[in-house]
Amino acid sequence: MPGRAGEGWRKGSHRLRSPLRRDTLFYMTLNTIRAKYLAFFKARGHAIIPSASLVPQNDPTTLFTGSGMQPMVPYLLGKDHPKGARIADSQKAFRTGDIEEIGDNRHTTLFEMLGNWSLGDYFKQEQLTWFFEFLTDPEEGVGLDPSKLYVTVFLGDEKNQLPRDTEAVTIWKELFARYDIDAKDVILGSEAHGYEVGMQGGRIFYYDAKKNWWSRAGVPENMPQGEPGGPDSEVFYDFGTAHDPKWGEHCHPNCDCGRFVEIGNSVFMQYLKKDGGFELLPKQNVDFGGGLERITMAASGVPDVIAACYRPMLDHLESVSGKMYGADPADTRAFRVVADHLKASVFLIADGVLPSNADQGYFVRRLLRRAVRYVDMLGVGAGELARMVPIVVQMYREAYPELAPQEDAIQDAIQKEEERFRLTLARGLKEFERIAGEDISGHDAFILFSTYGFPLEMTMELASERGARVDEAALKKEMEAHQQESRAGSEQKFKGGLADTSAETTKLHTAHHLLLKALQLVLGPEVKQKGSNITAERMRIDFISSAKMMPEQIAEAERIVNEQIAADLPVVRSELAREDAEKIGAEHEFGAKYPDRVTVYSVGPKTATLENPQFAQSFSLEFCGGPHVEHTGALGEGGKKFKILKEEAVSAGVRRIKAVLQ
Repeated sequence: MPGRAGEGWRKGSHRLRSPLRRDTLFYMTLNTIRAKYLAFFKARGHAIIPSASLVPQNDPTTLFTGSGMQPMVPYLLGKDHPKGARIADSQKAFRTGDIEEIGDNRHTTLFEMLGNWSLGDYFKQEQLTWFFEFLTDPEEGVGLDPSKLYVTVFLGDEKNQLPRDTEAVTIWKELFARYDIDAKDVILGSEAHGYEVGMQGGRIFYYDAKKNWWSRAGVPENMPQGEPGGPDSEVFYDFGTAHDPKWGEHCHPNCDCGRFVEIGNSVFMQYLKKDGGFELLPKQNVDFGGGLERITMAASGVPDVIAACYRPMLDHLESVSGKMYGADPADTRAFRVVADHLKASVFLIADGVLPSNADQGYFVRRLLRRAVRYVDMLGVGAGELARMVPIVVQMYREAYPELAPQEDAIQDAIQKEEERFRLTLARGLKEFERIAGEDISGHDAFILFSTYGFPLEMTMELASERGARVDEAALKKEMEAHQQESRAGSEQKFKGGLADTSAETTKLHTAHHLLLKALQLVLGPEVKQKGSNITAERMRIDFISSAKMMPEQIAEAERIVNEQIAADLPVVRSELAREDAEKIGAEHEFGAKYPDRVTVYSVGPKTATLENPQFAQSFSLEFCGGPHVEHTGALGEGGKKFKILKEEAVSAGVRRIKAVLQ
């Protein structure tokens, strides 16, 4: 039972234990729940698909995969899924907005969303019934106490003529009645009203569109024409902790005091926004997302996501620090930050994101540098973060087998970033001494962070020790502007890193394929693409290589590309199963995830045809979904030649080339 599991944790949490102990209750529970969920929905006709990469493919609107449904958007909007109408998975997700929240009992930056989807197949009755059964069945599911479950539903929207979701309420009442629970429904409407009136003996709670409506644009009035959306129903677990009145006078399911934790949300995408109102979609979908870590919290009876899910990491930190998790609030926060940030960094690096000052790499650097700061607070020596990587790999090796082969590379990247950061800390302290006075401007605090890599927490603490004040409002504005700039590089990207599909951009995109192969011929087959950005004026490719290119190597790469242009080779598009494309050696971007069927472009040989691309004899062979010229001679029209303008470092182990056709 959950209570017994919770008691077991409390008794065992004050013992020092081996950092690699494999029978730890919570480590096993996390993996067991994931496996049970996938088996549960597989038994109900769902195809199980692997997690997509944390780096979105063909989505320029965001830096990271931040939700379980994000990779499924094309299918929710009407595209046929190759696996059918019933899909389930456990999708890893990363949210940058939660970094500063880490340290409390329920936030994590990287988490897994258990998901199941009905693409025009089943709807509310099946979805709510199955999720309730998964939560409460001790054999097939988790075995939670149903008396600790509370649900929320859509109140309706009179302005937009959207009805109250009484259908979901009827289903929930029937489900709770299985356990002789009289599930009273209560209208709360808003969070503010919930704080005023409280639970009122309710089990099912109506909230307005701000809480129980889903669309990509938010509430109904913000939705553009042609956008789908619908009501949702959330399930909360009651940990029974005391209400903190700082949030409001009374507690309710959406209260932020920590007593109630949302563990799952079923979205019923059933409406389409049209001119003048909403109409029912001809094909209605279910989009479910359940937090794996939060369900694990509930299953263990522990209202602490780090204690419930990251116990092997805590064991190790306890053993090397001599401190106990939960004994001191400041130390507990440090334990949580280190565990969360290290795990997130391991997964991001495994998906090809190395620490840097821009785009996704900025957040990996930020995570690792915060982790160094907090591991120091625990009194642990330098290098401990890298030494903990095998613990993370061991925790997740079954569900994410791609981690183990990259263990050494991940350790190396983390170790090098920590060494760089410790050097910058010394410079940052000198700069802090120079600017420190009665007040520290927001701009100066930001420069310490962005230029010197000085943690904001350290600036605040040192200022406090001296009785100085940091202009936090100005600092916040500087940070927000910086985060927008870090995203700017991705906002102009199109599929495959293309700014558009014009003729010149298409030519440079084809040249990009030729250059990658040329780099492998010049520098070695270990060269892999890390990213690209291509406009009508120039192409840019990021690739994995540790050494700066010599002038003669750059010249040789140019020569090879121009040789292929002069040969006027055919460029042939083929569709293959992903496994077949991998078998024939087609190149693909490092860390990227691909669907079961992929598009492959082969460049050459002269005798290639659409029916027989002769992959083995091709000059270049790559996974790619973007536009290409039909033959390489098009790149040389007007006497143009391929020219490398610049070769430079981007981050540790990653180089960048900018080139043109001129």
